[in-house]
Amino acid sequence: MGAAENPPGPLPSLNSSKYTNGITLCLFLLHLAAAAAAMGFFVFKTVQEISQHPRSHDAQRERSLLRDWLLPVEGAVALSIVLAFAWQKAVRAWPRAMVRVILWSSFGVTLAVGALLMCFSMLATVGLGVAMVVFSIGTGLYACWVTRRVGFTARVFERAVQPVDKFHGLNGPAYLMVAAGFAWISVWCVAVIGAVNFRFPGLTILGLVVSLAWTAEVMRNVANLTVSRVIALYYLRGMQSSVQFSFHRALSHNLGSACLGSLFVPTIEALRILARGLNLLEGEDEFMFSCAHCCLHVMNAIFSFGNSWAFVHIAAYGRGFVQASRSTWSQFEALPGMAALVDSDITSSVCFLTGVTSGALCVALAGSWAFATHRHYTATVSLLAFYVGYLMTRIGMALPQACVGCYYVCYAENPTSRLFDGNIPNQLSKMQESRGPSVPTPRFPHRQHVGA
Repeated sequence: MGAAENPPGPLPSLNSSKYTNGITLCLFLLHLAAAAAAMGFFVFKTVQEISQHPRSHDAQRERSLLRDWLLPVEGAVALSIVLAFAWQKAVRAWPRAMVRVILWSSFGVTLAVGALLMCFSMLATVGLGVAMVVFSIGTGLYACWVTRRVGFTARVFERAVQPVDKFHGLNGPAYLMVAAGFAWISVWCVAVIGAVNFRFPGLTILGLVVSLAWTAEVMRNVANLTVSRVIALYYLRGMQSSVQFSFHRALSHNLGSACLGSLFVPTIEALRILARGLNLLEGEDEFMFSCAHCCLHVMNAIFSFGNSWAFVHIAAYGRGFVQASRSTWSQFEALPGMAALVDSDITSSVCFLTGVTSGALCVALAGSWAFATHRHYTATVSLLAFYVGYLMTRIGMALPQACVGCYYVCYAENPTSRLFDGNIPNQLSKMQESRGPSVPTPRFPHRQHVGA
């Protein structure tokens, strides 16, 4: 393949030396220091209680947790690491088949694990099992709903991951982030045991859970930014960028944007999905109709200021999170039909479902282990196993998701490049044909009546 054909005009700098979103970076580092100090304190208190007062009630409880609660969770974390890279390898090797496999395996695995939890016949596990079965039904309905998009998504995955083989060690940052995640979660689990006997155990553990979610999401986006820079520079300039240099930039200059994006992207996307659901359930009430559309318009406006596509411009041009979100979305809107195409993209949902499936498999392992050794811990072990299994798998799946993001964003920036095939143009043409000629439609079509 030849080098990319860039559009005329001055090219943006690729080596910005400024640190993006510095305030968020400072907040994250302060949070990380506070979390590390709290975890160290709780681990110390656990060890101190067991060693100095081995016969006390608290020491016996902590020893029981270490033996019957910690080991199943650590087993689930180890399993999630294997599953994370197994999913990634499978997506890279068989992208056309894996989209359907992921969609339907998520449905089947969550349904089976939900049934398993209900078979444990304890109130807490039955509640978790019912929730998982309900989720599996929703996943099955979603898989049926997106059937028409599966073919295009499979072709996008197939094309997007092709440049990975050109860059030796591109998976290295993901390995490092997963290893760091494993070490952090291992200490975190011991800290949770120490927090059980703290003055406010519920509030303390909730704080540790939120802290872990933000930290793991930042780890995932560091890997995302590394891959995005390498692949984006290949598409935009035909460059062979250094993986090590890109990883260093992600951990330094662009870390603030990774922290800000890790906070807001999941929240914004979740609220946007909720707004879309309300829009579908508007019913016959005009007031509810207007409110649903208002909420959707507000979330769409917010989405243009904060979205996951921003990580490509953050990595390539060193822009702040909001600026990168606006620039990527502006490029999509400038190319006819492109905004609608990326808005209907399901690759992020596919990656999300790999995490859910891995989390469910971790529940099957850890929940069965806990049920066989100490039934009282089955529900909490299952819940925590799902949580850490999901987080670890999402870190491992950062590479294919970053490749897809670069494929869309770089095409929108330079659609004439010889590095792109006809996949996106053909899909845009199909979407235009399916819409047909634009005709005016009434604002409330369900209220129109046919005259006699």
